[in-house]
Amino acid sequence: MTAIADRYRARADAFESKVSAVRTGQWESRSPCEEWNARDVVGHIVDMHGAMLRPVGRDLGPAPSLLEDPLGAFRAARADVEAILADPVLAATEHETPTGKMTAEQHIDQVVSADMVIHGWDLARATGQDDTIDPEEIARMWPAAQAIPDEMRIPGAFGPGIVVFGPEVKVPEDAPLQDRLLGLMGRDPNA
Repeated sequence: MTAIADRYRARADAFESKVSAVRTGQWESRSPCEEWNARDVVGHIVDMHGAMLRPVGRDLGPAPSLLEDPLGAFRAARADVEAILADPVLAATEHETPTGKMTAEQHIDQVVSADMVIHGWDLARATGQDDTIDPEEIARMWPAAQAIPDEMRIPGAFGPGIVVFGPEVKVPEDAPLQDRLLGLMGRDPNA
């Protein structure tokens, strides 16, 4: 296993734990992501797994319905991405991305793997779970979050209908690093 595959697995384990803890009546609970409920957050993560597969000529395999089994849908998407990471040739396949040329494993690491950290917070917040982000993850993500250019905050910057980062939410400079990171990612940690 590579460091990227190990990091993906740890992040997927944490996200899956949050998905499995959602109670039946909580799937329609509003999330911090404007216009999304808890099920939509999981659906976005499943969709992003599919987006990571397309550059290497693959699609999501058969999976349970997100409506009927969000956990099963996530587990199936996760298995599809882990198959790419486990294949040295596919993992090393280079392709163009909105931020430049990179390998499939680098793309997975920078997009869907990192997405699970922030959207895990969204899901936890929507469903009343512990929303503490691992301090190592916060430290890893902090430098890149500080460098997000304003043009990436514009809806559609990565394609029609795609919003990657919301407008920055100002938080006090002495706020905990998690709150400052969430603010840079367009989330209000105090909402």
